[in-house]
This record gives sequence, C-alpha cells and structure tokens, in this order.
Amino acid sequence: MKKYLILICFLFATIVSAQKWEHKIEDAMALAKKSNQNILLVFSGSDWCAPCIKLDKSIWQSEDFKSYAKTHWVLLKADFPRKKANQLPEEQAKENRLLAEKYNKKGYFPLVLLINSEGKVLGETGYKNITPKQYIDLLKAFEN
Repeated sequence: MKKYLILICFLFATIVSAQKWEHKIEDAMALAKKSNQNILLVFSGSDWCAPCIKLDKSIWQSEDFKSYAKTHWVLLKADFPRKKANQLPEEQAKENRLLAEKYNKKGYFPLVLLINSEGKVLGETGYKNITPKQYIDLLKAFEN
C-alpha cells in the first residue's frame, strides 16, 4: 500500500510540474495575445544535438525555469529529431520546417528566440553553460 501511495504522489508531482510546450505557431500566438505574454521559441534536435540535450536537461527541466516560464512566457518547441524511432508526424514536421524557414534560416541548433505575439523577434541565444536563473535573466533582458 505504501508503494502505491508513493507512486501516486510521484505521478501527481510529475503532472503538476510538467511544462506545456505548444507545437503550432498559431496556437502560441493566440495564447500569447490572450495572456499578454511573449513566446519562447526553441529549435531543437532532441535526439542528436548534444547542446540541445544539455539545454533541455539543465535549463528547460529545471524547477526555476518551469516556475518562471509558467507565468511569463508561452513555450513553443520546433523539434527536428533524426532517429527513425523519434520521427514526428508529417504535419508537425511540416509545421517545424515552416517555422525554420521564417525564424532559423541558418539552421542553428539549439536556437532560442523570444518573440512577441505578432511574431517579431525580441532576442536570440543558444546553449549557454550557465545556471537556470542566469538563463532566465538573459531571456528577460530581451524584453526590455
């Protein structure tokens, strides 16, 4: 019984702290307009790009980032996996290619953009070996 209780608590904590990443620019823009927030757009190669994987583990999965982002930004991820087992549905892959044509013409990975609800780029960065708080401060500086 104790094991089940621990498992239930763990699952609940995971669900509560989970991030909501949008996957369509139209949805992200609508949410951004509704909530008066900017959009954090991340271009990632989740299964092949070492800096992308490090960024995910050290920043996006951190409690500091999750807590701040939840109330300040709409999160939008454009993933470009290479392994056959991780391929996205064609509709999503097409959506990501269109985002890359507009916002990541040079094909940098990871590329992190802060854009407003109209799609204007406010600032861009990539992987940085800094703390989550420092990364948040870097992103916040784009809003000034």
